[in-house]
Amino acid sequence: MFKYACLNNISEKGLENFTPSYEKTDDLAAAQGILVRSAAMHDMSFSPELLAIARAGAGVNNIPIDRCAKEGIVVFNTPGANANGVKEMVLAGMLLASRDIAEGVEWVRSNMDNKDIAKAAEKEKKKFAGTELAGKRLGIIGLGAIGVRVANMAVELGMEVFGYDPYVSVDAAWHLNRKITHVFDLNEIYDRCDFITVHVPALPSTKGMIDKEAVKKMKKGVILINMARDVLVDEEAVIKAIEAGKIRRYVSDFPNPVVAGKKGCITTPHLGASTEEAEDNCAVMAVEELMDYLENGNIRNSVNYPACNMGVCRTTSRIAIFHENKVNMINRLTTLISGSGMNISEMASKSKGDVEYTMFDLDTAATQELADKIAKVPDVYRVRIIK
Repeated sequence: MFKYACLNNISEKGLENFTPSYEKTDDLAAAQGILVRSAAMHDMSFSPELLAIARAGAGVNNIPIDRCAKEGIVVFNTPGANANGVKEMVLAGMLLASRDIAEGVEWVRSNMDNKDIAKAAEKEKKKFAGTELAGKRLGIIGLGAIGVRVANMAVELGMEVFGYDPYVSVDAAWHLNRKITHVFDLNEIYDRCDFITVHVPALPSTKGMIDKEAVKKMKKGVILINMARDVLVDEEAVIKAIEAGKIRRYVSDFPNPVVAGKKGCITTPHLGASTEEAEDNCAVMAVEELMDYLENGNIRNSVNYPACNMGVCRTTSRIAIFHENKVNMINRLTTLISGSGMNISEMASKSKGDVEYTMFDLDTAATQELADKIAKVPDVYRVRIIK
């Protein structure tokens, strides 16, 4: 029996996928798995029972992923599960910014008591005249699950689309419309595009990537859209560029004192993934990842450990080892296992940065004595007997 805990409300569409072998608990110390959305976990201490944390969403800045790696706790996220919801928010943002819809709605609200509002609207609507999307150039920074969907949608809207992602995956490339121009110089996006939308994760290498120098390179009158993370953009520089007439509109899904209510800024209250469908999809994916790991040791969509899949164990036992990615580690592990009189029928070992994850399927039952011996090997973080 596995026990899991929820730190936030998790969609029942996901939780109903747990089999009778799983029990929900409010006792975090007893849980092998934790499901979370936005709850802050950096100041939490983790029980030795905890094996995995599944984030029902993409961002994991609320989870101490490096500390979890050192403790042999796998952290999952759900990339792509909310992609359609965010894609639709990007479309809404482009329309709101290009057609002055928000200002028009506000004018109607402020004139709601005017009996001649229809006649007045005919006179005033020219103030809200905007531009169409068709024929404009859209630059997409980041061609992951969301960026690809935005790109394909924009092509269907008649836009000329430029995508920048030096690390675009094979899967993403296959799903990209052939009309999309893949550029390898970010400056080309800044120089040529009427709309720019950002879809990269918040990493040390990406924080503040849209800075004042980037803004200087952009076309006059550009519309900048940020549905990814506010830390990606130097918003003080953006405000100055709006005041100078360089940036036409800044659309952000992250309200803060810098942009909230400011002229030229359209800010929504973090609605990107806030749809019933997206929350259901994220919960379903998180539960599936958690169950496959707890039952089989398989890892997919982890942010701190590499993907590793050996399917369902068909031999007598399976053991998983979390360790540093160092030379000769596999030889040390295999020597210890074979020296204990156990035959390895199959193995898989994958690394990610400084960490490595290794699974062995054995023809004889893995014992706690063996696990304790492996745990004493220098640079081993954790040993888990899965079967």
